[in-house]
Amino acid sequence: MRWLALLLLAAAPPADVVEVAPGTVVRWPAAEIVECRQASRRSAPLDGACYFPIDLLARGEIEVAIRTRSGEERRRLRVGPYPYPVQEIRGVEEKYVAPSAAELERIRLDQQRTGALWALASARRFTLPLASPLPIPLEGGRFGARRIFNGEPRSPHGGADYRARPGTPVLAPADGVVVLAEEQFFAGRAVYLDHGDGLISMSFHLSEIAVAEGQEVKRGQLIGRVGATGRVTGPHLHFGLRWRGARIDPAALLGEPAALPSAAP
Repeated sequence: MRWLALLLLAAAPPADVVEVAPGTVVRWPAAEIVECRQASRRSAPLDGACYFPIDLLARGEIEVAIRTRSGEERRRLRVGPYPYPVQEIRGVEEKYVAPSAAELERIRLDQQRTGALWALASARRFTLPLASPLPIPLEGGRFGARRIFNGEPRSPHGGADYRARPGTPVLAPADGVVVLAEEQFFAGRAVYLDHGDGLISMSFHLSEIAVAEGQEVKRGQLIGRVGATGRVTGPHLHFGLRWRGARIDPAALLGEPAALPSAAP
């Protein structure tokens, strides 16, 4: 649900601690913001607010701050209990549950290439909310679900799975640059877009890729089509977001932030 995905940090005494769920994004609006800070990372405000992504596997407390023309304010965010369910999936091809040595090496190389993307820090190219990655209503999700494949526990689901017919167009959620477009072991045919400010979108399991690495794309542009490649049990789009390295629920940036409730009293 979207209220779990993005929280609005309202005015509160500096000593207050705000509890947040892992995988969410905290929005802190204020007048005349000059700079946003999350731990040691600094960023520019967006539309009069600071945004603080909270990684899906984050634990403990995180300090955030905004600097305005009149001074600095700080808050502490306490990551609350893991709120996502367990998802049991049967019928997964066995090689995706118990990969061979050669397949494990391929997985390592895939992770090496994708891991290098999380540190990208190009200029911001996007506005919020992001555009839908599909030209149809988004159905499904299951972000954060702890997955069990053929009875074997695996990592939590770091994206959202949206149901769609094979061949359905997959669209760029914002302007960006294609930083990776290839077939990977788990993701199948995959497209990674750099939207700037550390925001990377990922579209997996495509039947075809319609863009090439290094290509600039516009919001709403065709980047591929829905398929069933990689570790899947049927056709769908896996759509994921990493913002400044944090795995976040796509619903946090696909919805309208102003409509979300406050995280503070």
